[in-house]
Amino acid sequence: MRNLNAILTIALRDYLKFLRDRGRIIATFIFPLMFIGILGSSLQGSFAADAGYNFLGFVFTGVLGQTLFQSTASGIISLIQDRTSDFSQELFVSPVSRFAIIFGKIFGETLVAMSQGVGVILFAFLIRVPLELSQLLSLVPAFFVSCLLGGAFGLLILANLDSERGANQIFPFVIFPQFFLSGIFAPIKNLPPILDFVSHLAPMRYAVDLVRGLYYQGTPEYAKIVLLPVWQNLLIIGCMFLIMFTVGSALFVRNEKNR
Repeated sequence: MRNLNAILTIALRDYLKFLRDRGRIIATFIFPLMFIGILGSSLQGSFAADAGYNFLGFVFTGVLGQTLFQSTASGIISLIQDRTSDFSQELFVSPVSRFAIIFGKIFGETLVAMSQGVGVILFAFLIRVPLELSQLLSLVPAFFVSCLLGGAFGLLILANLDSERGANQIFPFVIFPQFFLSGIFAPIKNLPPILDFVSHLAPMRYAVDLVRGLYYQGTPEYAKIVLLPVWQNLLIIGCMFLIMFTVGSALFVRNEKNR
């Protein structure tokens, strides 16, 4: 119960920080809406007839998975902010598991990312992206899973960084390539061998494909769009999360001890 209370308290703290930051709220909603509204609509008019499926739905599911993954991953930068202000040191001397403290940070950023995901879905309704209640309900588990994967990925990348400035410089280099390797805006079933290999290493790929698999399940477009069955994506995401969370937590705790 002590560890559970710590997780919920830390998560609530980060979520309240998000609600009080109007600039961050506006910025995090603008880019997904631009991607779906502008890019999705233009691709729908240009390629939908040749592709044989609705490109608005394709881009919507891609942007939704990307938003959940990236928001949680980038939100872990708050760990560096806490390290700079010595708040993390105060947490680590408390009588709770250090893994619970770090998971609380990830869970807090998960709540933030899921709030952004709700905004993306509301915008999708406004521009008439095909989305039924059954599809929406099936996507809820994918929200949580994609966020946890993004949080573990962010933790692994940022565990050895000492400054927020360095994190903001490095993070785009590990996130932006995944936009194109994960099939957010265009299908990636026929990539060249080298790019296909690198694409399989990109964690965002599996978050996006999981969202698409649940969205398109039972539809004629499923075989054209979805890369892996839902259970395979869940298995890969589970393994990636365990590895990245364990290694990232160990690195972060070690660096805190050495300060």
